[in-house]
Amino acid sequence: MTDTEFDVQPRWSRIVAGGAEAESFLQGQLSQDLAAIAPSGAWSLLLAPDGIVITSLFIVATPDGYELTVPRALGDAALTRLRRFLLRTACTLELSDAEHGPYETTDEQIEARRPGPAEFARALTPQSFGASFVSSTVSFTKGCFTGQELVGRLDARGSSVPWRLVHVSGPSVARIDEVLTAKGPVGTSGLTTASRRGDAVVGLGFAHRSLFASEELSLATDVSVEETA
Repeated sequence: MTDTEFDVQPRWSRIVAGGAEAESFLQGQLSQDLAAIAPSGAWSLLLAPDGIVITSLFIVATPDGYELTVPRALGDAALTRLRRFLLRTACTLELSDAEHGPYETTDEQIEARRPGPAEFARALTPQSFGASFVSSTVSFTKGCFTGQELVGRLDARGSSVPWRLVHVSGPSVARIDEVLTAKGPVGTSGLTTASRRGDAVVGLGFAHRSLFASEELSLATDVSVEETA
C-alpha cells in the first residue's frame, strides 16, 4: 500500500433479508447460528464453497427478517454470492447504502484487530484471521452451511495455517513491509490497512508463519508485529 491509502474511512452497505424462509436460507449460508444471536446482533462470515472468506458481516434480527451490514466495497459481491444459492426460496434480498456500521473509523478497525475489505482480498480461510475471530463468527454446532467443510476440518485438526493476520506499527509503510515480507512466499504478506499516528504508522497486515520462528522480528527493533489472538 501507499501513503495515499492511509485512513480510508470505512463505508457500509446493508442487505435486508425478508420472507417466510429468510431465516432457514441464511442459516445455510452464514457461519453464525442465527438461533443464538443476541438482540444486539452478532458477527458472522459469508464464505465461498471452498471456505475462503468473502466478507464478514454484522447481522441483526428484525421483525421482518434480518439486516446484514457489510463493507460497501464488498456489498455487491456478498449479494451475488447469496443469490447464487437463492433457488425457489421464499426470501428476498435488497442491497442499499448504510449511514453507519459496526465501526466508523480506520483507527477503530485497527485497534479491534478486525479485518476488512483489504484483508479479505487476500482470499484466506477464517483461521488466518486468528482464533478469536473464528470463535466470534463461526458456529461449529449449528449444522451445515456453505463453506463449512474446510473450515470445520481445519478447526478439528488444529491446522497451522501459513498466513497470520498481524497488528503492526513502525516508522513507515516501506519498513513495515520489509519486515512482514522477510519470510515466506511472495504474494500475501505485507501491510493492508494503515493509519498514521504522529510519526508512526499503525495497521493490519499479514505475515507468513515462518517469520515468527526466525530472528527477523527480534532484529527489527523499530517495528512491532503482534499476531491477532
